[in-house]
Amino acid sequence: MYNNSNQYTDELNADQSLTSLADLAFDDVFKAVMRRVYLWMALGLLVSAGAALATVLTPLGNLVFSSIWVFYGLMFGELALVMALSAGIMKMHPSLAGVMFFAYAALNGLTLSVIFVVYTLGSIGMTFFVAAALFGAMSLIGYSTKKDLTRWRSYLLMGLIGLVLASIVNIFFASSGLDWVVSIVGVLLFLGLTIYDTQRIKVMTVQTMQMGDEAVTAKMGILGALRLYLDFVNLFLYLLRFLGRRRR
Repeated sequence: MYNNSNQYTDELNADQSLTSLADLAFDDVFKAVMRRVYLWMALGLLVSAGAALATVLTPLGNLVFSSIWVFYGLMFGELALVMALSAGIMKMHPSLAGVMFFAYAALNGLTLSVIFVVYTLGSIGMTFFVAAALFGAMSLIGYSTKKDLTRWRSYLLMGLIGLVLASIVNIFFASSGLDWVVSIVGVLLFLGLTIYDTQRIKVMTVQTMQMGDEAVTAKMGILGALRLYLDFVNLFLYLLRFLGRRRR
């Protein structure tokens, strides 16, 4: 009886040790993934900023703003690229995924260049730092929380669909009141998405590790960066509606 009890205790301790080692291994991988996520995201934002400035400071702007069809063509190109990258990244070589990510960031910079025409440079800079502070706080919550946020997905998706529909409707009605509501909802929605997507990166990292994918760090780094890049850019744009000072 005594020997069996000792054996059971030893086995339990061994299982707990293995669990602890597995947790430590995941923590190391997840920290490596998040370092790559924030690095890729920062580089993507730099590429977008560079492309936007190049557009307004060089003759490239004449091409981008020469026709509404050129501008919308760039936007549809962005959409197609981001959908292809999101859908196929787990099957791509990390190098190809990286090239596509930077291509998307550059295209996004071309269309974002319009903010330099509409708003003052000082208000753009101030809004960027406010967005960065809010984004950092929300991402930290998503990184550290132990609460399962899976239920948020349906609410966030419904909010996103509603936001798009309301924005389309307001193109025709041009209601300042509706625009104000859309802007508030947009800020709150992308703050929530930042929390959700940060935790989602953790879940997807676990799933990728269970599949035995050796390129988990590289692939999840780019996919996570794409998700958070989109959250940050949209948060910034909606905040700019409140904090941006228009040029006269």
